Amino acid sequence: MKRSGPLYTLLGGLLLALFMLSLNATTGTGNSSYGEDSPGAASPAPSKSDPSKSPTDDPSKEPTKKPSKKPPAKAEYAGRTDDDTSAVSISIRDGKAIAYFCDGRNTESWLKGKVEDDGSMRLTGKHGAKLDGTLRDDDKVRGTVDIDKKTWDFTADRAKKPSGLYRATTEVRGAEVDGGWIVLPDGSQVGILKRDGKPAPAPRLDPESGAVPFDGGRLTARPVVP
Repeated sequence: MKRSGPLYTLLGGLLLALFMLSLNATTGTGNSSYGEDSPGAASPAPSKSDPSKSPTDDPSKEPTKKPSKKPPAKAEYAGRTDDDTSAVSISIRDGKAIAYFCDGRNTESWLKGKVEDDGSMRLTGKHGAKLDGTLRDDDKVRGTVDIDKKTWDFTADRAKKPSGLYRATTEVRGAEVDGGWIVLPDGSQVGILKRDGKPAPAPRLDPESGAVPFDGGRLTARPVVP
């Protein structure tokens, strides 16, 4: 009976060792079922936001800057709308601008306003007409014109005389005559001539003399400056 003591002690130690091995195996199996310690498991997806960085640290989220330039003291710009149906002319003098929009048939508008130091401009005309534009580094004015709930995009290039903006206002045989012309850099013209408020395509203007044939005689159109 005295010899059985060491035997029980040995058996007890073996049972304890087997219990510990079984416990370790069970714990390892439980972790791998979640994929946390398994060599083949995918790592957790990184967070989409990093609190240490502000939104402006990401170059792709920086606001797009529109290139612009300081407006010249004196300049003329003329060009067509993007849909090639109408034309826009802008005359700048010392921070002020006058613009004329014309489709050459029956829609026109005279607009005026201020040119900001950064080259942006908002010009307004009658009946809610407005022009928003920006003078770009490539020496073009790009923007939009809104008239009668319609919007046109346009690009106007720097123009030199005789290109530019012209107007004639007079009275012929008791009728009020009012005309506007845009002479584009390529030599083409777009204009409207109104008799007593009724619009019609304008006769061709001679940019050198300002002469316009009209009703058996002629009118004289003059360059428009602010």
